[in-house]
Amino acid sequence: MPMPDIRVEKGHAEPEEVAAITAILLARAAATPEAPAHHVRHNRAGWRRLEREPGFRAPHSWR
Repeated sequence: MPMPDIRVEKGHAEPEEVAAITAILLARAAATPEAPAHHVRHNRAGWRRLEREPGFRAPHSWR
């Protein structure tokens, strides 16, 4: 007997329930991903390089 592609790890699922989840997974896998509506590229990094920071910071300042 061949090994099934989907297996129930805990509990008991009826064949109809396994068929339903298989259909959902196959439909999700076949769907094309939607492109993001608003995609902006930033040319600068989201962090600061310490070697480019000024050497002195005021004692009352914090990050």
